[in-house]
Amino acid sequence: MSEQNQGDAEYTDSYEDVSMFTLSDDRERTLLDRQTECTFMWTTSAGDPVGVIMNFVFDGDAFWLTCTRRRKRVPAIEARPRVAIAVSSRGTSIGISQAITYKGTAHVLDDEATLAWFYPLLAAKVRPGDPAAQAAFAAHLDSPGRVVIRIDPDARIGFDSEAMFANSPAGATKTEI
Repeated sequence: MSEQNQGDAEYTDSYEDVSMFTLSDDRERTLLDRQTECTFMWTTSAGDPVGVIMNFVFDGDAFWLTCTRRRKRVPAIEARPRVAIAVSSRGTSIGISQAITYKGTAHVLDDEATLAWFYPLLAAKVRPGDPAAQAAFAAHLDSPGRVVIRIDPDARIGFDSEAMFANSPAGATKTEI
């Protein structure tokens, strides 16, 4: 990579390889704690990639999502459990253009103990500070045919644009949603 001096500050002026601008462990944890949505990706029987936006919880080194068994993603991941999840900082107050993608193995769970544990956990994340709204949301989730999807990640790709644009004359991203 080419480096140039601008006063005393050094910056990278070639972004062909951005792998050095990964998300630090503490910024990754903050992102996973604060963000409520991820893009969940799997493949169809024809091999086509598909992704949807879903609420998630990261707990115990795994991602946890929920949907009804009627969703096409459930039999797809039961047949082909290799999946991916992407999480971005957009829509949060922690900064712009932080992102992380994980690859892993998905497991479909529908036992009562998992459902009873997960619903209040997700409700607390997506309805913070409002116990009545959390209880209502958890009750809404408790429907026939609902499953929980646990993803055990085994690979990650992180990106932090603040690290990439540090000391750059281009400056950091300013766009917000």
